[in-house]
Amino acid sequence: MKNKISSLEKMLLLSVAFSMLLLTVRIIITHELSYIFYAWNTFLAIVPLLFSRRLSKQLSFNFKAIVLIVCWLLFLPNAPYIVTDIFHYMKRPPVPMWYDLLIVMIATWNGLLLGFISLLQVEQFLTSYLKPFWVKASVIVSLILCGYGVYLGRFLRFNSWDILTNPDDLFFASARTIIHPHQSIKAWAFTFLFASMLSIIYFTIKQLPRLYERGK
Repeated sequence: MKNKISSLEKMLLLSVAFSMLLLTVRIIITHELSYIFYAWNTFLAIVPLLFSRRLSKQLSFNFKAIVLIVCWLLFLPNAPYIVTDIFHYMKRPPVPMWYDLLIVMIATWNGLLLGFISLLQVEQFLTSYLKPFWVKASVIVSLILCGYGVYLGRFLRFNSWDILTNPDDLFFASARTIIHPHQSIKAWAFTFLFASMLSIIYFTIKQLPRLYERGK
C-alpha cells in the first residue's frame, strides 16, 4: 500500500505515455530520430520525482531524508529544463508543424508537472518539521537553484552527474558566475527570470484546489 500510485500520478503517467506515443509514431512514419531527445530528457525529469516520492515515505527528518533531498535538488533542474528544448522546434517536413508542436508542448507540460509534483512532495515533507516561513523560503531557494541549474545545463552544457564525473569544471564555472556576477549578467538574468516564471506557475497551481473548494 505504501507504493500505491495516486490519481495524480496516474494522470502523469498517461501524459508521459501520450508524449511517447506521439514521438514513436513520428519515428515510425519518418524513419528519423528527430526529437528523440525528449525520451531521454523525460526520463531525467522523472528522477527527481522518484527521490521526492521516496522522501514522502520517510517518517523522520534523518540523515536518509537529507540525502534524498540533496539528490532530489541535484536532479530537479532536469524537469523544467525540458521547457528550453523548444529551441529545437522548427519546420521538419514531411511532418506537419502542428504535430511537432504537440510533441513540444506535451513534453514541456510533462517536464513542468514532474518538477512541480516533486516540489509539492518535498514541501509537504518539510511542512511537518519546519515553520511555514522556512518551508516557503526553502521552496523559493529551490526554484532559484533550479533556474541556475537549467542555465548550467542549457548554456554551459553541464549535467546533473557532472558533480561526480566532472566536479572541477562545474565548480570553476559556477564560481566564476558567483565571484564575478557583473561578468555573468546573462547567467543571473536567466536564473532569476526563469525562477520567477516557475514560481508564478507553481504558486498559481497551489491556489487551484482552493478555487474548487469555494465552488462546493
